[in-house]
Amino acid sequence: MDIRPNTYFLIIISLFFFIVMMSPCAIAQEEKVLVVEISDSITSASDDLVTNAISVAEDENYDAIVLTLNTPGGKLSETFNIIESIESTNVPVIGYVYPEGTKAWSAGTIILISTDIAAMAPFSVIGSAQPVQLTGGGSQPINDSKTINAIVEYTREKARQNNRNVTAAEEFITKNLNINAETALEYNVIEYTSPSIGDLLSQVDGDVAKGKQLNVSGAQIDRYEPSINIAIMSIISDPLIASLLLIIGLYSIVIGLSNPGFGAEIFGTIAIALGLIGSGFDVNIAAIFLIIVGMGLIFLEIQSPGIGAFGIGGLICLIVGSIFIVPTDYPDFYTPAEIQQEIIIAIVTPSIIMGVFMLFIVYKIIEVRHRKPIIGEIVGNTAITNEKIKRGEEGYVKYKGEYWKAKSDEEIDKGVKVEIIDKEGPTLVVKRAE
Repeated sequence: MDIRPNTYFLIIISLFFFIVMMSPCAIAQEEKVLVVEISDSITSASDDLVTNAISVAEDENYDAIVLTLNTPGGKLSETFNIIESIESTNVPVIGYVYPEGTKAWSAGTIILISTDIAAMAPFSVIGSAQPVQLTGGGSQPINDSKTINAIVEYTREKARQNNRNVTAAEEFITKNLNINAETALEYNVIEYTSPSIGDLLSQVDGDVAKGKQLNVSGAQIDRYEPSINIAIMSIISDPLIASLLLIIGLYSIVIGLSNPGFGAEIFGTIAIALGLIGSGFDVNIAAIFLIIVGMGLIFLEIQSPGIGAFGIGGLICLIVGSIFIVPTDYPDFYTPAEIQQEIIIAIVTPSIIMGVFMLFIVYKIIEVRHRKPIIGEIVGNTAITNEKIKRGEEGYVKYKGEYWKAKSDEEIDKGVKVEIIDKEGPTLVVKRAE
């Protein structure tokens, strides 16, 4: 078969271009950006979220991170940790108050100022960065010079480091300055305003951050999905959720100790553990003391006859302790006064409701414990075992809707009908019913 020389030439040229195009250097690497969302109060979970996301961005060679902020503020120590993570990574971090109409107050504002590139969506707001101390009687701004000067200078240096408005950074704290996206852009607090992440990437394309030129226009956008443990931590570390877990746990333990056999004390222990983890073990010692005293008084009221003075005093201690156990003192929380007042209302209200509910439960328990039983009416009647009763050991039976301790000379399974043959103090003696 006759193959012309020009045919050989075309085959060789085609093979050459095929090899070149398939080589690693010739394959264009698609730019990609990792989006990380802070959409609630800044807590230890937020710190873990950002730290883990940055590690993923470094390991998978992302060109940039977009950190979206929609937060009322939060813990100052975690804010410092997040800023340290942003500054220590070699991946450019774009701070973005997003979506439209949202806010990044207090700690969120400081984080935005500390990012490599700062942007805001239209109608969004930043500011209100003066620390506020929350007490049972309300909230009050912190004005001592030692605290204010430290935060002011820190924030000023972050603004100066990123060539942003130092005066505005200071007034966010000293004057509780609030500004929208257009004003922030005009006064050089941020570099861009944008309605969407895609549009923002087009605007920052070509900018230099951390010594790298960004080529992110049209880049692949991936959203960071937190792990299960971070998702759980983000829920329980919310100050409201953590406080409610502590309150519910404490009341559950009181109910469980006064009327065992239902697992309320186990549930209460778990709830308290989760609440303490969520609050970072930052609880008010005086509040814990009040709660312990309250539990002791209620226990005394249940165990001994009286006119209810112990019970009333115990409930008052529990309610007051539950209110003051909320861990919202500065420097742990750095949230605007309006938000903290909402937290107070959200915690005080269920505390009072639970206190009233607890009063009803304690009243019923005391009524049952102090009721003088008529032995003649009990002996010969039947009951149902609430749990397995081993020979010579005590268990619980249900008699006329009430739970009694019981023992038997034989082993009886749960749910078995038994006959009451005697009563020894508060304990029934039973046998299998015929």
